[in-house]
Amino acid sequence: MGEDRVIIGIGGHAVALDVATGTELWRTKLKSSGVVTVAVLGKRALAATGGEVFCLEAYTGRILWQNKLKGLGLGLVTLPGTDAVDATAHEARRRAATGG
Repeated sequence: MGEDRVIIGIGGHAVALDVATGTELWRTKLKSSGVVTVAVLGKRALAATGGEVFCLEAYTGRILWQNKLKGLGLGLVTLPGTDAVDATAHEARRRAATGG
């Protein structure tokens, strides 16, 4: 995803904001009204709240799938940061370039 937007979690919603203007681009209501954690992974965003994970299309906010994580309770769900994703992709490219 480009650097033209940021996706935040607030009050049970995932919200995309234009970085240059702060204008709201889209808003998607998730399961609860609680804390929402968000991680952007390329063209998708993972958002978690109330013990459930949602995969959203990063440009529209459309829910692609959700997982209720049955049996794990309703606690806070932590998601990978973009640094972790970038490091994983970098390592995969390095291995491919060096043959192992």
